[in-house]
Amino acid sequence: MKLPSLRLLLVASLVVIQFPLWFSSGGWLEVWKKETQVASLTSQVEDKELMIAELEAELRDLRSGHLAAEERARFELGLLKPGERFLQY
Repeated sequence: MKLPSLRLLLVASLVVIQFPLWFSSGGWLEVWKKETQVASLTSQVEDKELMIAELEAELRDLRSGHLAAEERARFELGLLKPGERFLQY
């Protein structure tokens, strides 16, 4: 009868030792949540960096001359010179 109680004692002590590893502050579950947050934020940062690169390219085009502004006005606003047709594919 002593053997089952010894096994029970060992299993209980194993659970007591493992509990903080999994469920306490800084445990594996919290680390997993933080890794998920880091992955999400990394994805958002990459999207923002792409948007910034596009805006910087557009800014360079706008600074380079009036042709870029004219192209943008035609494309986005549909502005045309008198007697002109604008075809877009």
